[in-house]
Amino acid sequence: MLPDPASGPDALASLAPTPGGLRLAGRWNAQGLGGLPAQIASLQTPPAGPVVADAAALTALDTGGAWLLQKLLRRLTDAGCSVTLQGLQPAFEGLLALTVLPPVAPPGSPKFPPKPPPTVLEGLGRRSAAVAEEGWALLSFVGETALTFGRALVQPSRLRWRPVLFNVRSAGLDALPIVGLLSFLLGIVVAYQGAEQLRRYGANIFVADLVGVSMLREFAPLITAIIVAGRSGSAYAAQIGTMAVTEEIDALRTLGVAPLELLVLPKVIALVIALPLLTVFADVLGVLGGMLMAQMQLGVSPVEFIERFEKAVSLSSYLVGLAKAPVFAGIIALVGCFQGLRTRGGADSVGLHTTRSVVQAIFLVIVADAAFSVVFSLLDL
Repeated sequence: MLPDPASGPDALASLAPTPGGLRLAGRWNAQGLGGLPAQIASLQTPPAGPVVADAAALTALDTGGAWLLQKLLRRLTDAGCSVTLQGLQPAFEGLLALTVLPPVAPPGSPKFPPKPPPTVLEGLGRRSAAVAEEGWALLSFVGETALTFGRALVQPSRLRWRPVLFNVRSAGLDALPIVGLLSFLLGIVVAYQGAEQLRRYGANIFVADLVGVSMLREFAPLITAIIVAGRSGSAYAAQIGTMAVTEEIDALRTLGVAPLELLVLPKVIALVIALPLLTVFADVLGVLGGMLMAQMQLGVSPVEFIERFEKAVSLSSYLVGLAKAPVFAGIIALVGCFQGLRTRGGADSVGLHTTRSVVQAIFLVIVADAAFSVVFSLLDL
């Protein structure tokens, strides 16, 4: 008697109900699946309760067959059946485990479960890590800029003087009106605030000491740096950020032009030149504002003011304020260019990094000013 081809090792995949369960047989692979999907679709779901799926006669299994088997098991489970798969060869169990279907979400439920909000400690850690990463990136950028400047000193022909002169004009000459006006008003404010206290003790002439020392050592370089940070530092970040978004920075690299040489170095050099000159201009206008208020509030004539000013303000006080300006300029230019180069995405990113450049530049300028105060105090200057 010939063997039944439907039950041999080369038999096609089949699915048949049995008392208390199902019988899986044949080749559950690409060559043997045949009409198996139709058999599964037309299968009458047994009543809820225990169901035994006998896979002892299953002779072959691939990914497609394993997926159909998982689909069958899921259908029985959803119908309330407690399915037990038995007789499956050990070689097929690993493949079946790889095709486990994800649980079906109930209707109306969100597709993805909501992510739990981060804890306070987790949020603090993430922000700290982001600040540390950005600080390290800024230090790396300063180092790259220093190396670029060193190469330019060795080969002066690499310096682009026309962009330098353009930035001197835009960051220096064009900023004279706003710097002069605010410095003049600041001198008036300092003299006005001190006038009432000096008048009580009959020390009107010492308004020259107050205005001269405060303006030359602290207020003039600091207010000038803050104005330039908001005016030029933001412009640097916006310009370079827009170029990064429109892929002009990538185009420069493709052409073999280093963005640091073309975009960053001229701005840093120009601002280091322009900011000390603006500081000198702010010194003059601030003292003039204080002199005007001294005459109006305390009756101190300009001649008396200047005579006392020469005695009260030493050359070291003037040089201390002037020495801060190049450092402030380097901070403002480097932070603005750094934030511009970090811009990614679209217009929102340009605005974000422009704002961040102004905030960081002003913060670092004030920190540097505080560090100068400590150092000069230790040096008795």
